[in-house]
Amino acid sequence: MTKNIRKRYNDFNSYLRSIFGCRVQKITIDAGLSCPNRDGSISRGGCIYCNLKGSGTGAYEKGLSVTEQIMQGKIALAKRYKAKKFLAYFQSFSNTYAPIDTLKNLYEQALAIEDVVGLSIGTRPDCVDNPILELLQGYAENHLIWIEYGLQSANDSTLSFINRGHDFECFKQAVDATKNRGIKICAHVILGLPNEKKAHMLETADAIAGLGIDGIKIHLLYVVKGTKLDWLYNRKKYKCLEQEEYVDIVCDFIERIPKNMVIQRLTGDPHPEELVAPDWSIKKAETLALINETLEKRDSWQGKWAVR
Repeated sequence: MTKNIRKRYNDFNSYLRSIFGCRVQKITIDAGLSCPNRDGSISRGGCIYCNLKGSGTGAYEKGLSVTEQIMQGKIALAKRYKAKKFLAYFQSFSNTYAPIDTLKNLYEQALAIEDVVGLSIGTRPDCVDNPILELLQGYAENHLIWIEYGLQSANDSTLSFINRGHDFECFKQAVDATKNRGIKICAHVILGLPNEKKAHMLETADAIAGLGIDGIKIHLLYVVKGTKLDWLYNRKKYKCLEQEEYVDIVCDFIERIPKNMVIQRLTGDPHPEELVAPDWSIKKAETLALINETLEKRDSWQGKWAVR
């Protein structure tokens, strides 16, 4: 991977090290929660790219508690990355979508474990309310708390096509409700969604740039077996981005977001056994290297063209 002589973007590892003075790693947790876009509250189909397990590990189905998942993760990540502290990452499906007593029990199991310094909670913008935000606000007094809202696109027609179940205004309302509570806000965006051109993707960058969001995850849309997107792909109704296209758009995206926004992710991590396309999406290190190389060639950096 290309070595950054000059810092081109505000990466998550450096951000965490600046706070804690050591390597901090996320431990992925599957808490067995659901999603209103799958259980019938909004829809039963889910988003067109989402598989039956969501982004989960399957640990809940194996009977592993939150505590057990974290203890196993600590051992593995300390060995692999020499990590000394950890964030409990509630990843699979919508991790604020449960009664508040259930959520409180899950979150506090995680925070009770030694060297767990905070939480990252993946959810939807339509799955938060004031009691949940007050609960997280309380934790944020002594811990690093990130809430990760899946947006995917600021284009409402795209959100409708992918069966997202909410619009951009819903996302903005969730952001406004979360601000000024000590909770860090991360937006998830997907590049390469059906019917979106490069201009649409950069409109999303511009739309979120002024919302006061603390972080962002940029994902590549890849095709997973058995999804509606798989159906579209096999009937030639959807074409994946090529690697060079994706790298170019990511670099344009980085240039448009504020320099203080923490970039938590620049591409996805498909499971090879589930992946249909594109084949290059499993070459994460290569893609990251190309992003860095492209920024170097452009002599560009995060926030270069951000709306002031």
